[in-house]
Amino acid sequence: MEFLELLANMSIWSAIFLVGGLVLIVVEMFHPGFGAAGISGIILLAAGVLVTAKTWMQGIIMTLILLVILAVLLSIALYLGSKGKLPKSLVLKESTDRESGFSGTDDMQYLLGKKGIAITPLRPSGCADLDGIRLDVVTRGDFIDKDTPVTVVEVEGNRIVVARSSSSENGTSV
Repeated sequence: MEFLELLANMSIWSAIFLVGGLVLIVVEMFHPGFGAAGISGIILLAAGVLVTAKTWMQGIIMTLILLVILAVLLSIALYLGSKGKLPKSLVLKESTDRESGFSGTDDMQYLLGKKGIAITPLRPSGCADLDGIRLDVVTRGDFIDKDTPVTVVEVEGNRIVVARSSSSENGTSV
């Protein structure tokens, strides 16, 4: 009964607010960004409910119907996203690999062969001073005491592997 009264209360402005609000929310689902479309859509839907509903019960019924419609639209958007049928503006076109100039970490390869001193005990991880730069380092399982000369033997991403070196080849004073 309330639903039929609700339909009878619909005016042209109510329809414009409700349809416009739904369209703006769908636009926000497929073109996320600043959120202006989504916020405007919510405002239009609220205005549509306020203009149309004459009682609290009608407002609640309308809000529930709109939530069901939005849930169905979101389900459709998620389904399309899982099947790869999203608009081209949402899909990354280029690869983010090293050949394209992208890097997730700084290139630490320049440290390979550098000599320094363990400034904390390495058991097997700790800190070392390499040319005045304090860096987190690891060993290949060896325990190295503090103030022991070390040499960088491997660099993999931001993982720096050191090994014990003799003080004569280190070149730094202990």
